[in-house]
Amino acid sequence: MTAELRGRPAPAGIPRVALLEPDELTADQKLLYTTITDGPRRTQTSQVPLTDPEGRLLGPFGLMLLHTRLGSVVQALGAALRFDDTFTARERELAILTVAACRASEFEWLAHENAARAAGLTSRQLQQVLDAEVPEGLAPPEEAIVALVRRLIIERGLNDDLYADATNLLGHDRLAALVWLVGYYEMLAVALATFRPPLRTEDTP
Repeated sequence: MTAELRGRPAPAGIPRVALLEPDELTADQKLLYTTITDGPRRTQTSQVPLTDPEGRLLGPFGLMLLHTRLGSVVQALGAALRFDDTFTARERELAILTVAACRASEFEWLAHENAARAAGLTSRQLQQVLDAEVPEGLAPPEEAIVALVRRLIIERGLNDDLYADATNLLGHDRLAALVWLVGYYEMLAVALATFRPPLRTEDTP
């Protein structure tokens, strides 16, 4: 991650929950911990961090341990969305970062900025996402995805004309996948803003 971007989402406030130590987890928490850290996400930890140097789950992954039965379902949905081939890597990261920018979600932005750069998005394009603009130089489906995500979040849906345009360009299947993707990352943003897990060890409450 580089430092030239302006207006990255800031912390929501003082952390409210601590990162859970791996050796202090209950049996159910350990099972979910292993599912997350040994699952398909481990192949992308250089882009989207799962744990801190002490092995504690970061961000929404740690919050999933707070209610393991539902957390297991949430992590399974996230893994399905993360590795689904409906979208290209650029399309997916554009959608996620647009959610992060709209919801001012610090962790989501920090976790996905490097993945977006790896997918070929430039600093200028990322700055335009932060500035609530549709980035220049995108393919038509990518432009549509950024615009649609903003409408879905800000207006809570699409009017008839936008829905028709979206289905004509993306098709019903890709539009449905986009809606589920936005809903998932909005849910994570709400959880992160509510519980405020620390990003760094020194921030632990």
